[in-house]
Amino acid sequence: MSLSTGRGDDGTTGLLGGSRVRKDHLRIEACGALDECSAHLGLAIAALDGSDSMVERLEAIQSHLLDAGADLASREREGSGRLESGMTDAMDAWLAESEGRTQPLRTFILPGGCEAAARLHVARSVCRRAERRAVSLGENAGTAHVIVYLNRLGDLLFALAREVNSATGVPETTWPLSD
Repeated sequence: MSLSTGRGDDGTTGLLGGSRVRKDHLRIEACGALDECSAHLGLAIAALDGSDSMVERLEAIQSHLLDAGADLASREREGSGRLESGMTDAMDAWLAESEGRTQPLRTFILPGGCEAAARLHVARSVCRRAERRAVSLGENAGTAHVIVYLNRLGDLLFALAREVNSATGVPETTWPLSD
């Protein structure tokens, strides 16, 4: 099977179920942001050194993002989809674990640190864009469960970036508030 079908040459793409929409449709923008987030997670995984459990979790999240994209590309109404609530519950537990491995946050920090942490911050910012696109789709677009998942994921990626910096001994740069 060839990767190139030519069906998108007219500026449209297919949704699951067969309908076609313009490639700049908000639903496709949301799916594209999910894909970008997953790609940035792949870069973060490549930069991680010796953190097998974090790599496993990030790879699971990449799979969840594909599930979320399938849900956005296949449904117009809320209902059962590929992205399950248990995935969000797992992230809540991972978030609590990660926060337990870092000092409490008392000020704003600038995204950065070691390479893996910086890449996690980029993935977080792309995740937040995907969340905004899903919100823009509206309440009747089958996005509520995806929005909840992405909200938690953004929090988790922030915590993981802090955890990686802490584990590697790279200090966080605080935001210098002006008086």
